[in-house]
Amino acid sequence: MTELEQLGARARAVEHIVSILTSDQKKKGLFLAAEALENRKEEILAANQEDIEVAEKNGMKESLLDRLRLTEERIAGIAKGIRQVAELEDPIGEVLSMKKRPNGLLIGQKRVPIGVIGMIYEARPNVTADAFALCFKTGNPVLLKGGSDAICSNKKMVEIIRQALKKGDLPEDAVILIESVDRATTKELMRLNQYVDVLIPRGSAGLIRSVVENSTIPVIETGSGNCHIYVDSSANFQMALDIIYNAKTQRIGVCNSCESLVLHKDIVEEFVPRLVEKLKGVEIRGDKIVKQYSDKVMEATEEDWGTEYLDYIISVKTVENIEEAIGHINKYNTKHSEAIITESYVNAEKFLNEVDAAVVYVNASTRFTDGFEFGFGAEIGISTQKLHARGPMGLKELTSLKYIVYGSGQVR
Repeated sequence: MTELEQLGARARAVEHIVSILTSDQKKKGLFLAAEALENRKEEILAANQEDIEVAEKNGMKESLLDRLRLTEERIAGIAKGIRQVAELEDPIGEVLSMKKRPNGLLIGQKRVPIGVIGMIYEARPNVTADAFALCFKTGNPVLLKGGSDAICSNKKMVEIIRQALKKGDLPEDAVILIESVDRATTKELMRLNQYVDVLIPRGSAGLIRSVVENSTIPVIETGSGNCHIYVDSSANFQMALDIIYNAKTQRIGVCNSCESLVLHKDIVEEFVPRLVEKLKGVEIRGDKIVKQYSDKVMEATEEDWGTEYLDYIISVKTVENIEEAIGHINKYNTKHSEAIITESYVNAEKFLNEVDAAVVYVNASTRFTDGFEFGFGAEIGISTQKLHARGPMGLKELTSLKYIVYGSGQVR
């Protein structure tokens, strides 16, 4: 048995124990973990600094460094998210329906844990805590495989969480970190279907594609984010500029930041100069029409329309009407988050109905596609697929269903 198989076996061994924990036990474990992470924040920050120093030495770009970096404020936010998950209603045991058949059988569905969850993710140590919290609340042991860039941070956080669970007489192996950072281990994890029930990749498009193509374990696909904002002919310009600024610049290295703008042709002449002024420090790559109205705009290529920059760069495309806008977005988006800025109810509804994405907004920033903002406490990922889960994945997306049947002696 390989080292990874041993870790998988440990996760499988506690599956039943974790699945039958009471709501109070799970709540207790989550509060203990949140408290421990806050109380030992100096240790976490020291470990994170080790990761940051290595990343800087290796030339990691700033947007990815921002994902990797922990601060006191971010650790407080992680703890707050864990506590919010703890306070949410426990979905396990919920009976969704119960119908009586003509033969007297009562047939219903009950929400149950999925089993052992495997997570493969990159340089985002907050995912370590989020994945633990959501999986523990739903009675699923979690096997974590973080990237090499965050290994020190992940090791320290998992160590602290496991010790907190032990303090509460709860199973430490509810969360297990795979400490090996080589690619061979990642590939081995993708085939560990004897011990892992579902695999969730979270990171770059390349990582997600590799998992989807190579895993023998069922995969819940999360996606990269080439997110668009379409500014309609009726848009309030100040609202549009404020939303674009927030969606593009608040955090450039996240999957729900805006990478692409689509402008109605009737507003380009007036809007583009104001856009350039608002997005100082952002490289704007526009089509030939956009370039006519500012010499600060660089010419876009076909490749720009489909690029997730994760940088201070944005593409801008001009369209004749909302139909062309929707067609352009559906062609180049990654099914993540798309927004329209408009004062037209008809166009807003058309956009909501026809844009193919997990989350579609009217007059709001794409940055809200987030488990915490949606009231889930955290998310284990943002699913861009269409089966089982779509959008920010909270507690219910980490459950399965079983049929429960009550009889009184019926035979067939």
